[in-house]
Amino acid sequence: MSRLPFSLDRTSSHSKARAGRFRTLHGEVQTPVFMPVGTQATVKGQTVESLRAAGSRVLLANTYHLSLRPGPEVFQRFGGIHRFMNWDGPVLTDSGGFQIFSLSQDRAMNEEGAWFKSYVDGTPHLLSPETSIAMQRAIGSDIMMVLDQCIPSTAPREESARAMELTHRWARRSLEARGDSPQALFGIVQGACHPDLRRISAEVLSAMPFDGLAIGGLAVGETQAERYRFTDLVTDFLPAHLPRYLMGVGTPLDILEAVHRGVDMFDCIIPSQLAQRGTAFTSHGKIHCRRSVYKFSEERLDAACNCAACRDYTRAYLHHLVKSDETLGSYLLTVHNLTFYHRLMSEMRASILRDEFAQFYAEQCPRLGRTDDDHPSVHPAPAKVRRPPRRGDYEVVRGPSGHFSIRQVSSGEVMHSVSNPAEEANALYIEQSRLAERLLVNPRPAIDRSLEGKSDVVGGVADPARTGVASEAALVVWDVGLGAASNAMAAIACFERVLAERGAEALRPLQVISFERDLDPLILATKKSAYFPHLQHAAPHALLAEGCWTHASGLLRWELLAGDFLERLAEAPPADLIFYDPFSAKTDMPLWRKVVFDRIRKQCEGKATELFTYSAATAVRVALLNAGFHVAEGVGTGPKATTTVAFVRPPDAAWVSRLLGLAWLARWRRSHSQFPADLPVEERLAFVRRLESHPQFGAGSEDGGLDKGDARPTV
Repeated sequence: MSRLPFSLDRTSSHSKARAGRFRTLHGEVQTPVFMPVGTQATVKGQTVESLRAAGSRVLLANTYHLSLRPGPEVFQRFGGIHRFMNWDGPVLTDSGGFQIFSLSQDRAMNEEGAWFKSYVDGTPHLLSPETSIAMQRAIGSDIMMVLDQCIPSTAPREESARAMELTHRWARRSLEARGDSPQALFGIVQGACHPDLRRISAEVLSAMPFDGLAIGGLAVGETQAERYRFTDLVTDFLPAHLPRYLMGVGTPLDILEAVHRGVDMFDCIIPSQLAQRGTAFTSHGKIHCRRSVYKFSEERLDAACNCAACRDYTRAYLHHLVKSDETLGSYLLTVHNLTFYHRLMSEMRASILRDEFAQFYAEQCPRLGRTDDDHPSVHPAPAKVRRPPRRGDYEVVRGPSGHFSIRQVSSGEVMHSVSNPAEEANALYIEQSRLAERLLVNPRPAIDRSLEGKSDVVGGVADPARTGVASEAALVVWDVGLGAASNAMAAIACFERVLAERGAEALRPLQVISFERDLDPLILATKKSAYFPHLQHAAPHALLAEGCWTHASGLLRWELLAGDFLERLAEAPPADLIFYDPFSAKTDMPLWRKVVFDRIRKQCEGKATELFTYSAATAVRVALLNAGFHVAEGVGTGPKATTTVAFVRPPDAAWVSRLLGLAWLARWRRSHSQFPADLPVEERLAFVRRLESHPQFGAGSEDGGLDKGDARPTV
């Protein structure tokens, strides 16, 4: 039976947001809830009366700091933290794992725990699961946390796995150390930024008798996008009947995003820490009171707030206090920030109970993201004209939908000029090729005896130690025209998503081969990854540095074949899927000719290869048909009503209705792009015969065949 009875009042219909409640030894708590950080049994500069007035319900204290000063004997003497600090509400104590993580130069870790020197008197101390729980029992908190090994969220998989497994062993010891204490105990999910480890950690800890589960190891090095992604991923694996706590997060926007992803509890030092620097969160956006524009302002800090700072003082006075480093300034701004946080939690809960959270979320995201510069008190000076980031012949440009792309200066051609690059890559290449479905394990193929005797084959099966790919069933994707790696990273994101959802045992290996002769676009984009979120990942950096990258699971390998495509083509294994995305024929004509498609088809002979490209040009389709491909219309993206898909073998039934048919052939005959530019006149008749005799234009193809009056091509 849980020592922290938890119930859900409502879950949002169009979000994972939850409104719940749980009962502690010191009263009931409604969620979502924000817990101010009182590390040393006090929230900096605040009294318990000011905390209650701001709306605080649960406080957080830290086991590591309180064990050093005042020490367990004081809490034992006073009967716990509540009487000691005169707080009658619930208290959650952190175990000290994060503080040990921050002492990386002054501590030693082993299976037993962490040895460190006291910053108070230099004496050595051991923080182990048992000593951490003993201290938390002495403190008398309502909710205790297990001791975990916190590491950077960007740590390699092997290091992350070791830390996660140690955390699991310490979690079992923490449960045993709790004994018959009535205090609740939370486990902490670790695994850094590795989807499979996060799933494993959540499943292992969910099987233990914890009263709640926390998401640890975030806000320690990863990007904001990664934090949101892994929060969303972990909550999918957590049981619905336990409260969920995201540790150390964050800004109001971070909290809104995490509630949207199914989190119930939060703590962070940001409200008080930023208040000490003169920053306030308001319904108008974030305000920096130190700015001179507020020197004469008679406005209230926040027109929507009735806290002491907003009710009794002007922005001018708060500006004066902050500039003078008066403690009253940080006190008032902390009061306001905590009031703002608690009001936000209350409004989120109310919107969930009304089942209007999705609308609330959409309205609040832009509001909470506003900064002081979005609403200056004086007209800003004209912005300086800045040259866009540039490398060689390429520069970063902003598209009409607000996304960023790479433009080739000499030709003016823009990669993904209209649509968001990640969205276009996903629609055109990932979804259309059914990559997620193809990654799932198929029945074991028959042994190919023709492979026997080759150096990278053992018994008809590819040797992973020699090929770098886990089995003969590897799915091979060619990424022709790497550019800023939008398509390759979309494939990697798809792989990581399927891996997290289905587990490694359900996946085929994936081998991505990227071809590119000019790496400047990728180098530029990785240096400006704030503009290109898909590159906020270890893979592109490793690819540029080493020419390849292998996923921690061993199931994905990404390789770069730099240089001329036709010169490197023979080095690539035959492809299952080809993402054909070089610059257009206007800029890069050699890669769109029949001779290139002939080489591709020959290299992939024996496979049911499918080629996907953004181009719907008649000349491109004609070149593919004359090279022997079957050609169909692909999905439209951006301004393009249609794209092109080509097949080495006749496609399956799902594509038959989209094959180019007799009506297209009739349009071709009227086209001004009937023949390749380099085709000699004497070869045109043979060219026409080859095209018209293509199997896909036989009986049973597209309805509405040629009319007698259809023009014949001019030869």
